[in-house]
Amino acid sequence: MGAVVPDEGPTGVKAPDGGWGWAILFGCFIITGFSYAFPKAVSVFFKELIREFGIGYSDTAWISSILLAMLYGTGPLCSVCVNRFGCRPVMLVGGLLASLGMVAASFCTSIIQIYLTAGVITGLGLALNFQPSLIMLNRYFDKRRPMANGLSAAGSPVFLCALSPLGQILQDLYGWRGGFLILGGLLLNCCVCGALMRPLEPPKTAGTAVEAAKAKKAPKKLLDFSVFKDRGFLIYTVAASIMVLGLFVPPVFVVSYAKDMGVPDTKAAFLLTVLGFIDIFARPLCGFVAGLKWVRPRCVYLFSFSMIFNGITDLVGSMASSYGGLVAFCIFFGISYGMVGALQFEVLMAIVGTQKFSSAIGLVLLMEAMAVLIGPPSGGKLLDATHVYMYVFILAGVEVVTSALVLALGNFFCIKKKPDKSETKEEVAEREELAKLGDKSPEDIRVGSAEVEHFLKGEPEKNGEAVANPETCV
Repeated sequence: MGAVVPDEGPTGVKAPDGGWGWAILFGCFIITGFSYAFPKAVSVFFKELIREFGIGYSDTAWISSILLAMLYGTGPLCSVCVNRFGCRPVMLVGGLLASLGMVAASFCTSIIQIYLTAGVITGLGLALNFQPSLIMLNRYFDKRRPMANGLSAAGSPVFLCALSPLGQILQDLYGWRGGFLILGGLLLNCCVCGALMRPLEPPKTAGTAVEAAKAKKAPKKLLDFSVFKDRGFLIYTVAASIMVLGLFVPPVFVVSYAKDMGVPDTKAAFLLTVLGFIDIFARPLCGFVAGLKWVRPRCVYLFSFSMIFNGITDLVGSMASSYGGLVAFCIFFGISYGMVGALQFEVLMAIVGTQKFSSAIGLVLLMEAMAVLIGPPSGGKLLDATHVYMYVFILAGVEVVTSALVLALGNFFCIKKKPDKSETKEEVAEREELAKLGDKSPEDIRVGSAEVEHFLKGEPEKNGEAVANPETCV
């Protein structure tokens, strides 16, 4: 327990789809909640930071943007660390860094120092927790993976519902410094979740010992770039990079939008709670729908629909002129945002498979990092120049709709349709395992089965009784 375990990737062990996997799912739920809700919840402190340091909206938006950029941009680093040391040690270190960053931020005297502490250090810590938790979830679930992804993704809205009002209360009672200090203490729970990430172990047999010895001798890739040869992966990466330009902008600015209308601070913070409450139910429900037999092979189109829904919601929400209008916007945004959150990594897992997922997710997050770094600050710059929130929401909506069109059209026109192999996946795995034990190829195994069947058919029944011989009797 707690030792450094090299992550050898998939070991041929069948995903349990339960058992200790439920503990993995719980830990992933907590980590996802902190990783995605934290950058939004920190926006509650923006008004106080503006007064404290005499800065603009775009300057404070950089805090959320840097947090998200670290979460995304350090993807390859996380992949290398996981492949080298294993998920559990990486997550334990990440939890300590996330907490240290927020504690240090509470003593900062300039906005640049907050960028480095709450942004860079805390963001790196969350990244070292988020990616390994998804990798472990992918290894523990196969048939129930869409449902597991939906349930773990629900951690984001649950924590948003809790952290947003909590942040407002902490700011009212202890100021932004006291609030940062207490939030830093809460982030230590990431270490507890990291301790749950127990590696899958193959059954101990003589054949397994030989395979393990061979695996140790073979050089292991810390980052697999062969995923770029996959057209589906390339289309997904481009579409996801465009999507994140606008996806995170509305939640960052909706609280400030309400406050600018003269809405009290507590009621303004309640908007994120409404968004999160709707999101809680949207993610698991979308995960269950994505797991249906007819829907799962077409998951990419459901993902495209969810992005179009989200973009149109931004465009319509830009015309909100009252608190009631913003509440309605948060309800529909919560539904569409929940669908996107439940499907984004499920689609990636379906495209690249379990073996390459640890490298693929790191490379995808790196590609998205620049877009995440540009998104909220560009919205803040536009707001500083125009002082009109409508333009910010319109820009975000156009970006998300464009990404949906890229994904759907690219998949429809550029990807050759392949037969659905999901039903025969276990049979293929068994055949390959038998081939390894017998030093034969899967084709040899199939030919051998055909010969046996032909042999059995060659001995017809006599007088209604099966002929008994040494070859057919056990």
